[in-house]
Amino acid sequence: MRQRRFDRRELGAIYAGGVIGALARVGLSEALPHGVDAWPWATFIVNLLGAALLGWFVTRLGERLPPSTYRRPFLGTGVCGALTTFSTLQLELFKMVEGGYLGLAVAYAAATIVGGFACVHLGTVATRRARVLR
Repeated sequence: MRQRRFDRRELGAIYAGGVIGALARVGLSEALPHGVDAWPWATFIVNLLGAALLGWFVTRLGERLPPSTYRRPFLGTGVCGALTTFSTLQLELFKMVEGGYLGLAVAYAAATIVGGFACVHLGTVATRRARVLR
């Protein structure tokens, strides 16, 4: 079996995209602070936005643009990976449940999962529709 060679440029693309995604997430979380008893809008928005962007990027890169070694790691893994945050979602859910806000936690988890799948689908559909309109 042949071992894949380490590509520093691919890693650089992921890092560069990650910086952009992480800065966007941190900026939004600072603009929209919340308590344990409130809907965590910043995390919810970045996770749904990241899902929509991922649907758009993957479809556009896979179906519309010529192959590139670094676009997908930059946009998908870097930007979307750092923009979205499953770990913060888990921590917020834990704190809601621990604080006695079980209904809020269930609603938040359900809305995030359903909304995430819907956003990936919408991103994919929007990309494919844009191709038809041209």
